[in-house]
Amino acid sequence: MLPDTLPFISRRSTVYGTHAMVSSSQPLATQAGIEILRRGGNAADAAVAVAAALNVTEPGSTGIGGDAFCLYYSAADRTVKGLNGSGRQNVFLWTLSRTPAALTIEHLREVSEIKGQNLPTNSAHAITVPGAAAAWVDTVKYFGSQKVDLQTILQPAIDLAENGYPVSEVAAYNWAAQEEGLRAANKGEVELLLDGHAPHHGDLMTMPSLAETFRSVAEHGKDGFYKGRIAEAMVDAVRSRGGLLTLEDLAAHESELIEPISLDYHGWTIWEIPPNGQGITTLIALGILNALEEQHGVNLAEMDPNSAEYLHLVIEALRLAFADTRYYVTDPQVQHVPVEALLNKKYLAERAALVDLKRRNDSIQKGYPEEMGNTVYFSVVDEEGNACSFINSTFMHFGSHIIPEKCGFTLHNRGCNFVLIEGHPNCIGPSKRPYHTIIPSMITRKTENGHELEACFGVMGAFMQPQGQVQVVLNLLHHLHSPQHALDVPRICVAPPKPSSQAGGDAYTFTDVTQSVVYMEEGISQETSDKLQSMGHTCYFVYGHNRSLFGRGQIIQARKDRRTGKRVLAAGSDPRGDGHASGW
Repeated sequence: MLPDTLPFISRRSTVYGTHAMVSSSQPLATQAGIEILRRGGNAADAAVAVAAALNVTEPGSTGIGGDAFCLYYSAADRTVKGLNGSGRQNVFLWTLSRTPAALTIEHLREVSEIKGQNLPTNSAHAITVPGAAAAWVDTVKYFGSQKVDLQTILQPAIDLAENGYPVSEVAAYNWAAQEEGLRAANKGEVELLLDGHAPHHGDLMTMPSLAETFRSVAEHGKDGFYKGRIAEAMVDAVRSRGGLLTLEDLAAHESELIEPISLDYHGWTIWEIPPNGQGITTLIALGILNALEEQHGVNLAEMDPNSAEYLHLVIEALRLAFADTRYYVTDPQVQHVPVEALLNKKYLAERAALVDLKRRNDSIQKGYPEEMGNTVYFSVVDEEGNACSFINSTFMHFGSHIIPEKCGFTLHNRGCNFVLIEGHPNCIGPSKRPYHTIIPSMITRKTENGHELEACFGVMGAFMQPQGQVQVVLNLLHHLHSPQHALDVPRICVAPPKPSSQAGGDAYTFTDVTQSVVYMEEGISQETSDKLQSMGHTCYFVYGHNRSLFGRGQIIQARKDRRTGKRVLAAGSDPRGDGHASGW
């Protein structure tokens, strides 16, 4: 078994290439993406191959039983498009007498006897319709090259699942931590355990049931997952545990093609998935930082990024952003989300005015904008210059831990991001998608002919994701870090307070920023921590495997050779994960 410590003693170089590049948290998944690119597939095709391979090699973090989102940059027309692959809470609900019923707070309180403001993490009610399978199929349909079919794209993952692969170190550690949970949620032999136990790193792991699931999708597309044997197994797994998922819910699911939202920041345009995703948190925080620069003459590029003064500004901008998004972000098809108002420059300036440059604001609450007229992230850029920023997740490690019979994957528990507060925009309800933490991102530069790709990137990790994205953008833009160095440097995370024994645990229930503390990664100085504490922040250092709190990012940056003007791709892969970047 791995020790509890995870020393960061290696040094990674930025990976360069001139044709194409893949960066992911698992080497075998990166290899799967490269294989599809070499077979003529484009960035979208390769992204789906990576997603499927990650389901095999890192099943605790991701899988076809979860949700997915992607941003796609088209080099041909220099535009960014998006796809929302998140599923809804039950749409078709029935009582025992076959009359319609709604999954409401009343149902949860009275029938399921659930208390508190959030669903229990192991509740079958937290399993919304998994959208990843449809997202994979639709990513290929809408953005793919049409030169390789779904069978070809999923074949590398099928081969890994059927023939076996050696388990990586970080994946093995996280697997072992969930061994008891997997056994408790499933009767008899558990498919995702090896002889009843989590595999050790280096052990060969086979997942034949998952291979069959992938074959069903490869042959029948979405119907191979949302109808027939697999759909019936999912419904049986949920309903036998008190949930209300139906075959009609699964059959009705569709991905949504969407227009991304963006913010201009120092000559770059930062792109995000709109709500129900939390990408707007990144944009609000960057907008507040920009307003602080204008209001106070702050120059972030000249500040030490590990100083208390610099981190204080980042922390306060993030707290203000979360105060808004944890209230307003919900499913916009059910309830209006004031996206334009939240990103309005005047409103961002008003929010920035709440930042005291010398001390923590203890009374931050949501604003009132006026209306104006355990996840994997990976990045792919292909030879034509297209880019796919893709993220796929089961939310918590192994999600609900529930494995539909002979399917080889766990169902996510994304419904935990609903709140059980009557009248709250993100309150649980039928036919509704929850606040979503997984957010791919992309950076472009405006030109006369549209947008030119600057970087395809993301940082995984629940509510750390927008925080990681903000820190990476600042590292790349203001401090001119290489992609690898931008991921290597220590991070901070604004999160709910936890007992010291749990410091570094995932921030899954982040709702009240007035109670937030700051987790600091090893590498930030004690002097900085002491100074932040004197400014009113409560700080905790995080070490070893608990550094997973700070997410695992991937970056591919597009550059031009300074002499010839030819394109050069530069990539980094987060040292907090098992993966790497590869290209040619």
